[in-house]
Amino acid sequence: MKKVAIAAALLGTAMMPGAAYGQENSLTQHELIDRASLFGNPVASQGQISPDGKWVSWIAPDEGVMNVWVAPASDPTKGKVITKDRHRGLSNHFWSTDSRFVLYVKDDGGDENFRVYAVNPATAETRDLTPVKKGAKADILGVSRDRPGVILVGLNERNPQINDLYEVNIETGERKLIAENPGYAAWITDNLYAPRMAMVPQPDGSMQVVSLGADLKPAGVFAAIPSEDLLSTGVVQFSRDNKTVYMIDSRGRNTAAAVAVDLASGNNRVIAEPAKADLSNILVDNETYEPIAYSSNYLKEEWTGLTDTAKAELAFLKSKLPGEFSITSRSQDDRYWIVTGSDADAPVRYFVYDREADSLTPWFETRPDLADAPLQPMHALELKAGDGKTLVSYLTLPPGSDPDGDGRPDKAVPMLLWVHGGPWARDAYGYNSVHQWMANRGYAVLSVNYRGSTGLGKEFTNAAVGEFAGKMHSDLTDAVDWAVAQGIAQKDKVAIGGGSYGGYATLIGVTFTPDKFACGVDIVGPSSLATLIESFPEYWKPFLAGTWFRYVGDPSDPKAREAMIERSAISRVDQIKVPLLVGQGGNDPRVTKPEADALVAAMQAKNLPVTYINYPDEGHGFQKPENRLSFFAAMEGFLGSCLGGRVEPIGDAFEGSSAQILAGAEHVEGLPEVTSGG
Repeated sequence: MKKVAIAAALLGTAMMPGAAYGQENSLTQHELIDRASLFGNPVASQGQISPDGKWVSWIAPDEGVMNVWVAPASDPTKGKVITKDRHRGLSNHFWSTDSRFVLYVKDDGGDENFRVYAVNPATAETRDLTPVKKGAKADILGVSRDRPGVILVGLNERNPQINDLYEVNIETGERKLIAENPGYAAWITDNLYAPRMAMVPQPDGSMQVVSLGADLKPAGVFAAIPSEDLLSTGVVQFSRDNKTVYMIDSRGRNTAAAVAVDLASGNNRVIAEPAKADLSNILVDNETYEPIAYSSNYLKEEWTGLTDTAKAELAFLKSKLPGEFSITSRSQDDRYWIVTGSDADAPVRYFVYDREADSLTPWFETRPDLADAPLQPMHALELKAGDGKTLVSYLTLPPGSDPDGDGRPDKAVPMLLWVHGGPWARDAYGYNSVHQWMANRGYAVLSVNYRGSTGLGKEFTNAAVGEFAGKMHSDLTDAVDWAVAQGIAQKDKVAIGGGSYGGYATLIGVTFTPDKFACGVDIVGPSSLATLIESFPEYWKPFLAGTWFRYVGDPSDPKAREAMIERSAISRVDQIKVPLLVGQGGNDPRVTKPEADALVAAMQAKNLPVTYINYPDEGHGFQKPENRLSFFAAMEGFLGSCLGGRVEPIGDAFEGSSAQILAGAEHVEGLPEVTSGG
């Protein structure tokens, strides 16, 4: 095969600055970055190489909608679009192991009832491989090179809580039932798609991974996973010969390690055991599937090689790619890797690594419009909670505010506390569009890994049990107090915002600690913990005992339900003193629209300032760029009124969106004109 020469491919409004605070000369002179450059469609993303090394693929706009493109690896300038989505766009794709098809999953308007599709890259013919009834969903459970032309799919069509196993022929769409689920929470299959194990929930919230006999009935316990390890322990994959199981395992330790289990003897072998944070990624040998490298992310992600070759190649990539890098796609012969590089002030760039030639060739930049924009560094921090726990956090400051680069502005500035969702997720170092956007508008932006965040050891995660609206929230307010004490944030100009759990935290912030924040932005956040859990999709229920019931409570228990309501914003609406902006997806299956409706109605009944925007064609977040841009335009105007930062006018940002402004347009400059059509 010729050397992949991709370097040439894909490389290819009036603003109203307003004085935010007493640093006009140093801050307002910096370019106001266009919102569309930050939140519109990227030029391209998700670059991949086919297993046979003959094709490259990526997702890029076609008629303004993200679709899959393919090109010969020898000449990627000859790209052609092979999908024709005209709605919310595609967010994923990957190759079949025989390189004959491109696969992707897609739901309907954010309802998360996914279906699996296959596209022939030569003809662009698309086939729905899982034409299930409305309300059912498909999960891809296996794509194995040892079963070319066939994928393993889980369908909950028969029982909405659990998956039956099917093999699906990619070319014909023919579906073959492999196993009807007798009640397992999940299947674990080998590289030949044989069901080898299953997950069985226990009454105490723990989980048993059971070995399966020929009749698919339990034949012994392979692994007993206590509830405190449930979020950081599990089977990752089988070795190529199906004789060894590789696990991420936090049992008997604080941070999750990589462990190999010999199925014949039952012997365990610890492959890697990071000290400060959980193991976060594993790179495996392409032939044996034995791990050859791993990464762990405490303040920043760090890779460690387990073989001499891996150590040398990771060192080469680190020398060429300042910031952080990841390996996202590999040819089957392992000659070519698709590698991404990024930094806090540099959006993701794609490269082709030729391991034989020891060369790294630029492929494309995801957001080239930002190449010369005044993007800012991110400061990784270790803050202390009131009880002494370490809070790994990240801070971005406005341009011109910190001339000596010590992570402290010359004068205190307004600040946005931006809270991550989950809560079983984490904030991490790197390019963050919200951080860059808000810093550019004149705000410090602080993101805190509060207790309950994952990746930082199970002790930190489990410290959140029973602490919704308790210490999980005081971690956030402790961080705000730190920022004020350090001269970073103006005490009376701190906003809180976020999505999902971040939306919940926002609502708790303006109800439980109403004097701490000047305003709040809630995106798909639950106003009631009880109704949140009661409305979860059926397929979540096998996993609730060890997660939501353990951390928050079981709403079927009257006393627990009462306590959950007490830890919900809906019980303290009368404590709200500051403006609130609410964004909701009408099809959200996780935090349903009635959560937002109830909160807004309660606020309106008390004449409290609330702006409410619903998107009927979105789910748990805003995927369609027109919707994303419209909401962020409203958010920017909202925060400009609240905190005094610079604002790019709303203008035509709502054109093409499905936004329904259901309340409070008058609280955001420019929104009344949107509602009136002016």
